[in-house]
Amino acid sequence: MLKLFKIVAILEGISYLALFGNMLIIKNMNLDLYKSLLFPIGMAHGILFIGYIILSIMLKVEENWDWKKFLIIAIASVIPFGTFYVEKKYLSNN
Repeated sequence: MLKLFKIVAILEGISYLALFGNMLIIKNMNLDLYKSLLFPIGMAHGILFIGYIILSIMLKVEENWDWKKFLIIAIASVIPFGTFYVEKKYLSNN
């Protein structure tokens, strides 16, 4: 399950950055492209975010993580580049 979590963490981070890129870069270029990209990117990010949180809860129980490690991993999902940091620092040792 840890391998699946690593994959979801990377994809969630990519989708988060794609969502920011769509809203901050493409929208400010005055292109109407951002409107058609918003729903699919947002939906993908939402599903990946929910999967990230559910998998982190499941791994907390399975791997017997302490609360500090679990909270850092969970909070990283709302910080840009946070999931990449978590994958490198907390998950690559396993």
